[in-house]
Amino acid sequence: MQQINVGDMVKTSYNSGTYIGEVLEDKRNFLLVKVLAVVVHPTQGDLHSRGQVEGVAFHERKALAFEEKMNARKRDTQIYDGDIPPYKDSLRKAVETIKVQLQQEDTAFNTLSLSRIADLEKHYYHKIYN
Repeated sequence: MQQINVGDMVKTSYNSGTYIGEVLEDKRNFLLVKVLAVVVHPTQGDLHSRGQVEGVAFHERKALAFEEKMNARKRDTQIYDGDIPPYKDSLRKAVETIKVQLQQEDTAFNTLSLSRIADLEKHYYHKIYN
């Protein structure tokens, strides 16, 4: 496992999203990371019942906000040495990527996920995109 220090730029997973950020603090098994960019938008729906829409709580998940802090597991974190895109550009790209993936197969799960993402864009992301 590579050594990660305070101040390093990292790529890490949090819940079902992936982010680029700066390490602010080492907390034994976790790192406190400040979000700078979105790589993968979080999955919509019930993470424990993937692909199901009936009889589950179908969660709407926003991407973590710019400079939001998260406790990232060290085992899910690696040094990032590439260019860090502006947050709004990275969010837009991550949203477009997940929408394209969901549009590839016509299922109830994908349709509901696309609907939730459209709601996120309408109610939250449009403020960031502009």
